[in-house]
Amino acid sequence: MKTLSENWISEGWVDFEYKKYLLMAYLKEVDQHFGDVKLYPPLADLIKHYHKLQDLEKSKGSLRNAFPKRVVGVDYKRMKFNHEQLHKEGELMKELDNIIAFSIPKIRSYIDQGKDIYDFIEDNLVVEPIGLSPIYQKEGYVFISFDKSSDVHIYSYQMKLFENSFEKLRGIAFEFISKSTKSLANTYEQIKLDLVKNHRHLPNPATWRVHSAKVVPLEESLVPISKRILMKMIA
Repeated sequence: MKTLSENWISEGWVDFEYKKYLLMAYLKEVDQHFGDVKLYPPLADLIKHYHKLQDLEKSKGSLRNAFPKRVVGVDYKRMKFNHEQLHKEGELMKELDNIIAFSIPKIRSYIDQGKDIYDFIEDNLVVEPIGLSPIYQKEGYVFISFDKSSDVHIYSYQMKLFENSFEKLRGIAFEFISKSTKSLANTYEQIKLDLVKNHRHLPNPATWRVHSAKVVPLEESLVPISKRILMKMIA
């Protein structure tokens, strides 16, 4: 999909009408993806842009406070000095104000829309273990299935720690293995036994089934939501 640069506000011409055009073109793409119930990457991208706008709004306030001021009077009622900025804000700051004031609520409304879709998908999911659950849950398998379909999408999963400059973050990685077909003979338990035979490094793997009552895009919606749900359950 068409993306919005991380530095879209500061790049190029800082003009309200121009930035409004860029944002609305991007949100039109997001709207098309949400219309197809495709949550990712648009939802994560929206949240990233929203947080950057909030940070920019806060830093603009700090920038204004850092401008030189002079005392123009005394407020005896509140017992403080009244100040006046020596330098008036230029057109650039005014344009930034307009861009931020327009963009934050627009992006927020699309994030809310994405969260509604997320909640709708999650409300129609059943997550359950296949067979006995071992104590070791940091890696194993996930079976993803849909109503009115015998297809079983098989993934391996592994809990991981990711580090950035501030902290360690827990995450979960999925890797597609294969697609199987459930039948009276080929049950979920049998599929699990076949995995054990073919992947002997996990003799008693934690295995989960994620079943959706609604048909939604697999990679763009169901897999990322399954990751979040499974990480919460295992943690």
